[in-house]
Amino acid sequence: MSISGTCIEAGTTLSDGVVDCSVNFRGKPSVRSSSGGWRSCGFIMGAEMTEKFAYYGIASNLITYFTGPLGEPTAAAASNVNLWVGTAAVLPLFWGFIADSFLGRFCTILVTCSFYILGLILLTFSATIPSMCKEQEALVSCVSQVKVTIFFCALYLIALGEGGFKACLRAFGADQFDEQDPEESIAKSSYFNWLYFAISFGILITRFVSNYIQENLSWVLGFGVPCVSMVLALFLFLLGTNTYRFSSTRGEGRKHGNPFVRIGRVFVAAAKNRGETSSDDILHLLPIESSNKFGFLDKAAISCDSSEIEEARAVLSIVPIWTCSLVFGIIYAQTFTFFTVQGSTMNRSITSGFLVPAATIQCFISLAIIVSIPIYDRLFVPFARSITHKPAGITTLQRISIGSFLLIISMVISALVEMKRLKTAQHHGLVDSPKATVPMSICWLIPQYVLHGVSEVFAMVGLQEFLYGQVPVELRSLGLSLYLSVIGIGNFLSSILVLVIERTTSQSGQVSWLATNLNQAHLDYFYWLLACLSSVAFVSFVYFSKSYVYNTQTKPSDDHGE
Repeated sequence: MSISGTCIEAGTTLSDGVVDCSVNFRGKPSVRSSSGGWRSCGFIMGAEMTEKFAYYGIASNLITYFTGPLGEPTAAAASNVNLWVGTAAVLPLFWGFIADSFLGRFCTILVTCSFYILGLILLTFSATIPSMCKEQEALVSCVSQVKVTIFFCALYLIALGEGGFKACLRAFGADQFDEQDPEESIAKSSYFNWLYFAISFGILITRFVSNYIQENLSWVLGFGVPCVSMVLALFLFLLGTNTYRFSSTRGEGRKHGNPFVRIGRVFVAAAKNRGETSSDDILHLLPIESSNKFGFLDKAAISCDSSEIEEARAVLSIVPIWTCSLVFGIIYAQTFTFFTVQGSTMNRSITSGFLVPAATIQCFISLAIIVSIPIYDRLFVPFARSITHKPAGITTLQRISIGSFLLIISMVISALVEMKRLKTAQHHGLVDSPKATVPMSICWLIPQYVLHGVSEVFAMVGLQEFLYGQVPVELRSLGLSLYLSVIGIGNFLSSILVLVIERTTSQSGQVSWLATNLNQAHLDYFYWLLACLSSVAFVSFVYFSKSYVYNTQTKPSDDHGE
């Protein structure tokens, strides 16, 4: 396959319907009427939806597998889940570099999908390995070391594949819209909304199907179904190959060389030239519209192009925004861990013979997203557009700010509900009965899940669009990887936070906030701590957003942060 091509030179008239700087699968210029747009995104969204069915079919109930078949304590299980989810969400940074510098997005998707499917096959196989213990043996580990080894190898092979697949697939989908075409430019903003809709739909289905199978039928089948779903994702992606647009790799208007090398060269040159000349002497080397932020980079103008300096400035500008968003990743980690464990202690019965799996209650996050996105895209955006006259209604940073504020409220509600659960357990004398069901309906958790889902519509979708649009064009796989790394690093930070709290609060014989017996623990204190961290992050985010200047090449309508 050859996807190299050339952009149309300046002053040359485009043929009717030909998309500039874009070729098809065979290396010929892309024709607008038969390629890209929503036509191609239909296949990509289908692949994304089935892939999320596979991933969340594993992730959403993984803590139950750790504490059940693998017999781990709650805190250790939560830490293991955080580390795995974090690894899967940080690896897009590696794959984004590979895609942007060497393989391209299409080939990276195929390579990582192979790792993904192989990992799911091994995970399913590991679940078939039986227990080593007989019924009378209760004081020794029943878990085979072979089973554990294969399980963890499979788990991180899935993380390796998933990390590259999701980052490159989302960026590849956004590439199907031509930013130079007014209609397609507006459609690209809607693409991120409806992509999240498709993702949430896949997650919703798997939380009903996979979680039920795993807890009521078997873990082998519960892992096997996601494996089949991932094979279907690959099939759907390949089905749309003839409709895809591929970016040209050479030609007028395209910068030469590795984009990471170019940006790195700017930082090196700025450091080397820091004492050689004054800023006034090199101002004439920079364009008039050059940003005044990070003025130390101006020193690089002696040996670097002004466009390269602006690339480095653009990448550096998003770092404070990205850093403030990490708290969202910390809170996101709780939906797979302590939210689920919290629900497992509550009354989950619908009828006398049917218990709702604790992880299934996560479906309310997906339901909230599925309901909120059409309302946001079809009602809120047109209304806001009529007031602000911006194509997207509000800026991406304003959208993220709203989501961050909703997240604070979500954690406050989580803490209040946990306080009520603890009082109920004490009132019924269940403090010393960790396996007893607290007579309080699991439906009390629905508000925190719903609010969490609505906050994702604003914060995570907005962050996804912001990071894709504000990095240089050739680094857009990395841009979406930075978005995904918020979840990854957030999970790592959550794991560290859990370990620190576990050690500091269990000293001198005291019961840990995160003890295995939640009726003795103080999970509410942990939630209050997260609410405080969210508040600090929100204030910091608003502060940095006020001074942020959008990259006008990709966001002409949004010139200022707030």
